[in-house]
Amino acid sequence: MTKPAAGAPAPPAVAERDIRASDADRDRIAEILREALAEGRLDPEEHAERIDAVYRAKTMGELEPVVRDLPEAGGSRPQPEQGGYAHGPAAPAPDQNLVAIFSAAVRKGRWQAPARINAVAFFGSVEIDLTEAVFPQQQIQINVTAIFGSVEIRVPENITLRSSGSGILGSFEVETHEAGDADAPQVHVNGYAVLGSVEAKPKRGAWIRDLRDRLREGHRELRRQVWEDHQQLRQEQRDRHERHRAERRERRDRFRKGMDG
Repeated sequence: MTKPAAGAPAPPAVAERDIRASDADRDRIAEILREALAEGRLDPEEHAERIDAVYRAKTMGELEPVVRDLPEAGGSRPQPEQGGYAHGPAAPAPDQNLVAIFSAAVRKGRWQAPARINAVAFFGSVEIDLTEAVFPQQQIQINVTAIFGSVEIRVPENITLRSSGSGILGSFEVETHEAGDADAPQVHVNGYAVLGSVEAKPKRGAWIRDLRDRLREGHRELRRQVWEDHQQLRQEQRDRHERHRAERRERRDRFRKGMDG
């Protein structure tokens, strides 16, 4: 096998417009077209024509002209995933404070977990549920203060959970856990409980992987919906053309009858 001669020029880099388009790229363009149809920027025929072009496109250069005249068409391309666990934007979320004074504070569901969470329960209760949270960064610190109150923390089963808190005439119970994956998020619970309680543990059966699967399923559902909308528009377009042909035939037949009469 011959080696390239020293000083030989490197092969030219592939231009961005010549990069092969992925399914995600096509779906992004299809979503822009769907929004444009919903807003009235495109009529059904224009939408159908452009959708055809999207799913025929092989390169990024063929996709760009389809949405060049639509909002968000000039936006940045989707960034690569930030790791197996990060699904949120790169910018870190601001610190979040959860305070319950003779009351209750709850944070759960689909949310972007910040790098620092401060929880204070004074004759009240705080609940922090991270089982469906987005983790833009690997390290999350939760500072807790429970005085005659309670703080309850739930995390996915496949992340690392650590603690350095203490209880003073109260309970500070953290079920420490080390994830098998070194890249998994790490949640550190620090603070103290005075005549109160702090409890943190993994929620059995709740895995970040499950959240990723749900996101992928939502992505597939979006593609299916876009395809069904496209097929419906194509059928409406065919029905409209058939009606026009029938009307032309009817006018032609009436004209011929008039000529024969």
